[in-house]
Amino acid sequence: MLPPELPPLPALTRAEGEVIDRYLEVVDLLGRINPARSGGTYSALRAAQALVRSAAALREALALMHSRGESELHTATLTRALLVLDGERRAGLVTVPPQSAP
Repeated sequence: MLPPELPPLPALTRAEGEVIDRYLEVVDLLGRINPARSGGTYSALRAAQALVRSAAALREALALMHSRGESELHTATLTRALLVLDGERRAGLVTVPPQSAP
C-alpha cells in the first residue's frame, strides 16, 4: 500500500524556494542543538557550526529577494509550502517539550 500523496507545493519563485529551503535548514539545525532534546555535545556542536553557514545562506537568499524588488513575503503561500514540507513538525523540535507528569 502506498503512503498518502502529499499536496503539491504552491508556486514559488526560485528565490522564495531558496528562502524556504534555507529557513527549514536553520530550523532543523536549531532542533539538533536544542538542549532539551539534544543527545550529546558533539552533535550539538556540529549543528551549531553548520548553523552559521545556514544562517548566512538564508540571509543571502533574503538579500537576493530584496535586491530583485521582492519586498513582500507572501505569508499565505509560504505557509502552505512550509506545511507541505513538514515545517510544523520540524519547528516543533526547536521548542521545549512538555514536561511529563511525575
